[in-house]
Amino acid sequence: MDIKSVNLQEKLSGFTDQWAPKIIAQMNDYHFKLAKIQGDFIWHRHDDTDEVFIVIDGELYIAFREGSVILKAGEMLVVPKGVEHKPFAENECKVMLVEPAGTVNTGNSGGELTAKDDVWI
Repeated sequence: MDIKSVNLQEKLSGFTDQWAPKIIAQMNDYHFKLAKIQGDFIWHRHDDTDEVFIVIDGELYIAFREGSVILKAGEMLVVPKGVEHKPFAENECKVMLVEPAGTVNTGNSGGELTAKDDVWI
């Protein structure tokens, strides 16, 4: 049995690319992913699943069609399935995402910011 802890800072130091979530663990059918983000993302939604954002470092703005939320380090937000949203970070922000395995980061929108799925670090 190979059970060991995951050091988030160590994993975050292993990559520099933006908007490209990396899987660090799996629980049942869910992936825990780390990402570094800065600047604007795209408007998108996930029709079949909620999405969890946990801010590890920095500030994350999530715009909704009817307002926005600002998350700081140590805060989290669940975006309900089907709700259109657009993340933004003025400065680099480090986040953990929790979502079902196979969830595409750009949801229903696709495009050039679609990250390769199933990348472990």
